[in-house]
Amino acid sequence: MTDAAIEREQLTWDGFGEASRDLARAILADAFVPDVVVAIARGGLLPAGAIAYGLGIKNCGAINVEFYTGIGTVLDAPEVLPPELDMTYLDGRRVLLVDDVADSGRTLDLAVKLLVERGADVRSATIYTKPTTIIDPDYSWKATSLWIDFPWSFKGSVLEEDATAAERSA
Repeated sequence: MTDAAIEREQLTWDGFGEASRDLARAILADAFVPDVVVAIARGGLLPAGAIAYGLGIKNCGAINVEFYTGIGTVLDAPEVLPPELDMTYLDGRRVLLVDDVADSGRTLDLAVKLLVERGADVRSATIYTKPTTIIDPDYSWKATSLWIDFPWSFKGSVLEEDATAAERSA
């Protein structure tokens, strides 16, 4: 089965805006007002920024964690990559940790544990949650078992696009 034949969840830019606002409302309704919003890079960067805007929070950071290397392909374990987040700043602060999806949940679980170990009061948010996750985020917009096409990543990188075009013209 090719990648194109796999049934997918399609998130549009408008859907992303709706998801971000809905998550911000849910977080505020829960009376959780974070001191800082931390994205799990790369997938959580855009959702974290949008949710931070929705919450009116300007204090943002990112933790770089690599796990997925492609559709359904992963490393043996998630690993933190440089540059590192200033973890000492998070001690005693309310942190909203944001990612795009809790798929296996291993990336989210690792990041939550790292932040809690640094003394942060952590809540997590994802746009999507899959039934395979080992950790449920505190806030999630939608559950799905499908592979998700996010509007910022489903086309691949421009470098990949250029390489494919070059192969076709060769």
